[in-house]
Amino acid sequence: MRLPRPRSLAGQLFAMQAVLVAVIVAGCAVFAYVTDLAEAEETARRQATATATAVARSPSVVAAVRSENPTAALQPYADALTGEHGVTFVVVMAPDGTRWTHPEPDRIGGTYLGHIDAAQRGGTLTETYDGTLGRSVRTVTPVWDRDRIVALVSAGITVDRISEQLRHQVTALLGFAGGALALGAVGTYVINARLRRHTHGMNATELSRMHDYHQAALHAVREGLLMLDGQRRIALVNDGARDLLGLPGDAVGTPVAGLGLPPSLTGALLAAEPREDELHLTDDRVLVVSTRPVVGGERRGTVVTLRDHTELQALSGELDSERGFTQALRAQAHEAANRLHTVVSLIELGRVDEAVGFATAELELAQALTDQVVDAVGEPVLAALLLGKSAQASERGVELVLTEDSRVDDRVLPPGLAARDLVTILGNLIDNAVEAAQGSAGSRVTVTLRTTGGELLLRVADTGPGVPPADAEDVFTRGWSTRGPGRGIGLPLVRQAARRAGGRVELGTAGEGGAEFTVRLPLGGVRARAGARTERVPSPAHPAPVEGAGSAGRAVGTPGEGAGAEVRG
Repeated sequence: MRLPRPRSLAGQLFAMQAVLVAVIVAGCAVFAYVTDLAEAEETARRQATATATAVARSPSVVAAVRSENPTAALQPYADALTGEHGVTFVVVMAPDGTRWTHPEPDRIGGTYLGHIDAAQRGGTLTETYDGTLGRSVRTVTPVWDRDRIVALVSAGITVDRISEQLRHQVTALLGFAGGALALGAVGTYVINARLRRHTHGMNATELSRMHDYHQAALHAVREGLLMLDGQRRIALVNDGARDLLGLPGDAVGTPVAGLGLPPSLTGALLAAEPREDELHLTDDRVLVVSTRPVVGGERRGTVVTLRDHTELQALSGELDSERGFTQALRAQAHEAANRLHTVVSLIELGRVDEAVGFATAELELAQALTDQVVDAVGEPVLAALLLGKSAQASERGVELVLTEDSRVDDRVLPPGLAARDLVTILGNLIDNAVEAAQGSAGSRVTVTLRTTGGELLLRVADTGPGVPPADAEDVFTRGWSTRGPGRGIGLPLVRQAARRAGGRVELGTAGEGGAEFTVRLPLGGVRARAGARTERVPSPAHPAPVEGAGSAGRAVGTPGEGAGAEVRG
């Protein structure tokens, strides 16, 4: 047997409100009935007293009492005073209680039923008594003729008439109470119908459980979750979003425009249309931002999800570098095979001396390249990067030149300067420079690496068309590129990595008209040694830069004839 589902929260509230309205209306009705009953009895007493007093003071009554037949004169007068809106009866009697008038003529001459002692003594008495007409509220008062009591007057209203009047009042009261109850029920139903739409018919237990799940999920999700209201203020933010955006603890209720976020990210959060997987850069992170408006008849806000793409972006850059290295090695293998065939052919032709000279020249050129890079750049990460990039540049017909004053000794970089940031900065600058220089006159990229004044200076210049002055700042904006859509992330990453290391990026014009980017990174007080150049012998600690140099790195310095062979291949 299936148990009935608990009533929804809206249904429970409707039932509670309906009962509450009914109780209030019933209480008001009972209170009004009791009050009206008391007021009706008091009104009857006042009316009876006023009628009896007026009759007792009437000169015609005194004159009728003096006559030989008081009944003949007083009965029509008494009947005229009674009616639907007056008293029920007026009885004029002798001082001993003998009736002279009565609504029922056959009772005239009988003894009045009730207490008349007080009236006989000159007072006025009001009481509720069961008489010949039933229970009534009556007043008895004396009729004075000068200083003598000559008659008594009793005026009364039966309880039945009081109850009938009260019933009319209660009927009207119940009508108003029913109308109030109906109006309250309709209002309650309307309010709870709206509440039912907002709560989706869930009961209190389900709402409480949903709140608990909501809080648990909000804090368990590692990705950032941000909810904005219709005025673009933060309505909800989880721990991940606080960390990714660097938000303070009291960020809820703060407008997005006042968070101090980068303009591009602020624009994405304020946009009316949905965004999906957009890359945005903060000072130290690469974020993937998706937004979707919450619409329910009107715009109610925006749901924003944030994912940290910093590590993935760095790994993607490293993967691109590895692919470039692979392509360079493939081309080098092709070129080495060509040269080996040349040496073998020379030997087969009997020109041994020329074969030895050709091979010796190739080895000397490759060793010169390795010696130049390893001797000038003692930092293994930078040396490996330069050797790899030189091979890539050579494949694209661009000469990569390391200036003579370049020098970065090993262990000169502080521990706080991450090797990944160096790869990001120098790798992206060289890639952009190679693309810009490709196809230009001279096709050359010049790299300068040195430590000076407590700073690490990285300078990359090219022979390309340069950057227009109007675009000097826009080049660091995500999405800005002259190479088509889907590009324009390298230079923003360079600036981000430089800022993360406490440095800065400067854009200038190279001597040959191309762009010149200079990055200055603080070394934390470490200065370059100004002594003599130190000898570096390849060791097992750094085998990759030396082995990877080979003929691939001939573009550093003066390109040899092998460079042309690689481009043509």
